[in-house]
Amino acid sequence: MGRLAESRRLPSVMLRLLFPLAGLAAVFRAETIPQRSFEIDYNCDCFVKDGRPFRYISGSIHYSRVPRYYWKDRLLKMKMAGLDAIQTYVPWNYHEPQVDMYDFSGDKDLEYFLQLANDTGLLVILRAGPYICAEWDMGGLPAWLLEKKSIVLRSSDSDYLAAVEKWMGVLLPKMRPHLYQNGGPIIMVQVENEYGSYFACDYDYLRSLLKLFRQYLGDEVVLFTTDGASRFHLKCGALQGLYATVDFAPGGNVTAAFLAQRGSEPTGPLVNSEFYTGWLDHWGHRHSVVPAQTIAKTLNEILARGANVNLYMFIGGTNFAYWNGANMPYMPQPTSYDYDAPLSEAGDLTEKYFALREVIGMYKQLPEGLIPPTTPKFAYGKVCLQKVGTVVEALDRLSPAGPVKSTYPLTFVQLKQYFGFVLYRTTLPKNCTEPTQLSSPLNGVHDRAYVSVDGVPQGVLERDKSLMINITGKAGTNLDILVENMGRVNFGRYNNDFKGLVSNLTLDQDILVEWEIYPLDIDGAVNHDINSHLYRPKRSVGNPLSYEAPTFYTGRLSIPGGIPDLPQDTYVKFPGWTKGQIWINGFNLGRYWPARGPQLTLYVPRNILVSSLPNNITVLELEHSPCSTQACEIEFVDKPNINATTQYENYAPPPLC
Repeated sequence: MGRLAESRRLPSVMLRLLFPLAGLAAVFRAETIPQRSFEIDYNCDCFVKDGRPFRYISGSIHYSRVPRYYWKDRLLKMKMAGLDAIQTYVPWNYHEPQVDMYDFSGDKDLEYFLQLANDTGLLVILRAGPYICAEWDMGGLPAWLLEKKSIVLRSSDSDYLAAVEKWMGVLLPKMRPHLYQNGGPIIMVQVENEYGSYFACDYDYLRSLLKLFRQYLGDEVVLFTTDGASRFHLKCGALQGLYATVDFAPGGNVTAAFLAQRGSEPTGPLVNSEFYTGWLDHWGHRHSVVPAQTIAKTLNEILARGANVNLYMFIGGTNFAYWNGANMPYMPQPTSYDYDAPLSEAGDLTEKYFALREVIGMYKQLPEGLIPPTTPKFAYGKVCLQKVGTVVEALDRLSPAGPVKSTYPLTFVQLKQYFGFVLYRTTLPKNCTEPTQLSSPLNGVHDRAYVSVDGVPQGVLERDKSLMINITGKAGTNLDILVENMGRVNFGRYNNDFKGLVSNLTLDQDILVEWEIYPLDIDGAVNHDINSHLYRPKRSVGNPLSYEAPTFYTGRLSIPGGIPDLPQDTYVKFPGWTKGQIWINGFNLGRYWPARGPQLTLYVPRNILVSSLPNNITVLELEHSPCSTQACEIEFVDKPNINATTQYENYAPPPLC
């Protein structure tokens, strides 16, 4: 107010002289301060940032696999490694789990994540999808798309495109303020992902996406594609108007890989959008390990060529809850997405981190200052659990709306149950006093089914592996089949992956009919009441103390008092347990499967623990607990084990993703 009052007292002649001078000063400032820009210079074969040639060294981090609590820690460690940028996927199904229900809050607050990256001094390469692969359930596509069974995913199919256009109409306007030219960190946006590896080869689909992205993001942002480094993959993956980049692993021929990119982009910057620092895991196979020296050598070759590179992954993180994907032939990925990356699943600094940082330091000035240390871990010890009831005993709590009745089985999607578990119930049509064959002749169990008759466990059916078991029971008794969705296929032509009983079961060649189907909201039940009155067991007459049927166990972890800086990160292991799911304070930590490996421990971030009250633990053991023969306990330890030496199946490396 004071300055305004002073201006009112100035003589009018002086004011008329000052205002033109102020206008000239504004023009001068506009001419001397360059507009923020990021573009491709095809003459110098490089990117140009703010008018100057620019080469980025980036690393992948998936905000959906790292708790919001730790975003800043991980980003700062990436910055201190010498990275200019980070690369992240946007999983559509993470933000729109049900039609028209959008969630960008808490751990899903993408805009906050982008702001943190910006504040840390990191640029962002955004992989917006709609399909992302990422070893994520259904490659990031929401399962509700499959409600129209004839839909052709990742194509110009009208039903699919209509859903994509609606989603991008929500996502992309949120991203526009975060573009580099608008003051944000996003320098590039990827359209689709490795489309050249998909069977459809639909250029109209890519053209529709290009038009859509331009409509919402404008003409200035660099849009690009990523495909395997071969002419075959680039044939269907590249499109004029989208800058074509490639991905390839360490140890190969860098010159040949970039020559493949040159087949689509004769000029412009060389870019490896996924330079693999490790590799993904599958249940029942060895943990993938790639030596740091191999990666450092190839990274040096890439940077020596002046090429741009993104290290995939720089930190892998965790497939919490049910978010893991799967490859074909059906192989689901474990809860850990450690990836043998430079930063471990828990954000720990590794030998690989420092080896790659040293290479990066040969080509640019590393940031000054301290690297944030590895976060401390605490071994809280053993926690005793007690049985509180089987899934069948708790059915009224887990499926309060009751069953859906159908002559033939319905899939998860038909039930609008997209994750977790569904219980299918029918009655035995005849006496099975002798073992009688229950089978899935069309491999229709997707993905794993736990079979019981009148509460008595009979065995397990598993997709591609166990299609028949023998059962016994009396006519008219309940045949219960608890089906677990183990994760949808994330890569290739089979990512329209229906779950549940997707075809009929037969009993001695006769098709089973007249089903009662219970969608189970276990997460909701666990969150509402973990220990007190969630389960009111209706004791089964036949086998009241069975520890074999899918069963819930609960316990409490008390954080010791008088120790500073607790709670801290920890890991939970399951001695004597077989396979199941665990929740801590209602947070779905993920699947455990020590019987198959290689992962024996699950990462527990400190932000889900409390020290003021006991921490509530719920375990759903699907097959066999140790509780009838040994201590009924789990153990919190301070070191992970994701590379157990168990019996492994025959292994064929999965495709690039």
